Amino acid sequence: MCTANVVRTVRWMFFAYALLWVLRSGAEAHPVAQGGLIVTISPSQLTVRATVSLEEVLVASAYGPESARAKSSAEAAQLHGPYLLEHLRISADGRLLHGHIVDWRETTEKPKRFGYEFAYALEKPASEFRFEEDVLNEFEFAPGNRWEASYIVQIEEEGHAVREGLLLTSRQPLVFARENPSASSSAPRLDRSQVLRDYFHHGLLHILTGYDHLLFVTALVLSVRSLWELAKVITAFTLAHSITLALSAFDLFRLPPPVVEPVIAASIVFVALQNVFWPERTRDWTRLAVAFFFGLFHGLGFAGALLEAMQGMSSNALLLAILGFSAGVEVGHQVVVLPTFCALKLARGWRQVAAGAEARASLIARWGSAVISLAGMIYLGAALRWW
Repeated sequence: MCTANVVRTVRWMFFAYALLWVLRSGAEAHPVAQGGLIVTISPSQLTVRATVSLEEVLVASAYGPESARAKSSAEAAQLHGPYLLEHLRISADGRLLHGHIVDWRETTEKPKRFGYEFAYALEKPASEFRFEEDVLNEFEFAPGNRWEASYIVQIEEEGHAVREGLLLTSRQPLVFARENPSASSSAPRLDRSQVLRDYFHHGLLHILTGYDHLLFVTALVLSVRSLWELAKVITAFTLAHSITLALSAFDLFRLPPPVVEPVIAASIVFVALQNVFWPERTRDWTRLAVAFFFGLFHGLGFAGALLEAMQGMSSNALLLAILGFSAGVEVGHQVVVLPTFCALKLARGWRQVAAGAEARASLIARWGSAVISLAGMIYLGAALRWW
């Protein structure tokens, strides 16, 4: 009994220390800032109009060197221009272009966003442009998890169709090859396969680097005992987050991040604690209802600022982007779900009698859920503090 009390005390001391560490860092669950770029190409100049989130500006100011820190959001936005110019690299036919700031402004949109205009001189017309960026990558959100920014890109040039729905991330450079003008080039041009591919990759990485979503689906899987149970609970979660992601994409229903982020964190804690204290309730209709209810909020979390950056995209481009992103999210889920489920099945049946295997699997599920609930509490504290 004494040993058990010591173990419990050590656990809570560890929890308190971890919680204080995260709260002090002022982190949130998604270290990703979203923005948009409109690129205009002429024979002698390339112009970039960037629209970035307040989050990107504040992170660069707060995490950057002392000389780059500002006392107000307006001052931080003004200082962000040179930083963004330095971390956005554009090459024309293999030659690095050197740009300068033309203007910056605060938009009238809600939530608050900032616009920057950069100009790059072209010595001669180029046939291929390469865009790269590493915005916020030098700042660590948590050990092994760095901040990053991604941008929805639209490319315009006289006599050519507008290219829309393109995606630029630190892991995904964007290469644009110019084409000969055509008489039928007035309508925006959409490369469907590229949009699907790029947003699939983006959705996959969103899950594999989104610790909150990974923790939630892992907690769901820890309680299942059969492939049929797994199929039902994952289907409920998938259906729910697909509904709210689609509604958000077409601006039919949205909730502000100060509501969504704490609920997502709370969902991790609730499901994990249900596994520990009420395991009998994890294999009936209540678990399906829980997976569906919280899945609605996870869908809003998937949408997030990505959809703000998508504003202005055509309906076709938006639909393809959402389909690709959703497919990437689902593949990311399966990367976690299937190995976890198979490992638990092995724990129940590998070289053990049925009763002993079941007890061992239950022990793994409970201890695993306890660890997940601890991480969820840390995320909840961080989400409440951030907002």
